[in-house]
Amino acid sequence: MSLINTEVKPFKSTAFQAGKGFFEVSDANLKGGWSVVFFYPADFTFVCPTELGDLADSYAEFQKLGVEIYAVSTDTHFTHKAWHDSSETIAKINYPMVGDATGTITRNFDVMIEEAGLADRGTFVVDPDGKIQIVEITCGGVGRDAAELLRKVKAAQYVRNHPGEVCPAKWQEGAATLAPSLDLVGKI
Repeated sequence: MSLINTEVKPFKSTAFQAGKGFFEVSDANLKGGWSVVFFYPADFTFVCPTELGDLADSYAEFQKLGVEIYAVSTDTHFTHKAWHDSSETIAKINYPMVGDATGTITRNFDVMIEEAGLADRGTFVVDPDGKIQIVEITCGGVGRDAAELLRKVKAAQYVRNHPGEVCPAKWQEGAATLAPSLDLVGKI
């Protein structure tokens, strides 16, 4: 079953964030604004820091759109802090890094690799109502692109704010959209 348009299931965990330290985060944090829940397999690995660093480089752009990023792995919040303190790439992260040692959040989003106890590379865009609007899951060896995620978030926000319009492939902010109608059938 697809998670699109489903409400985020309840969870509670501890996160680490630079300048803020440790704090509790729950499904309630994903309501009232846009969120990206960004699952990755593990701290102190190879592809993961490239993705998290890429997100860190684009974090200000997401913040301008009112989007909070939550990086989640099955590591603990203590491990997140240790990684943050020991890696130049991870040290530039200013968004919350959520510890999910029990796997509750990872299972709630259906990205747990049970035999490994690790998360798949899952990206979820959650709207202000706490409903999942975008789902992307990639295999372990394929890193994600923050610029493409930013484009998708802008499209999701546009569609939410402009009922009756949709964003075509490769849509960029400011480009033409479509208004689905019988007149377009077979003409695109």
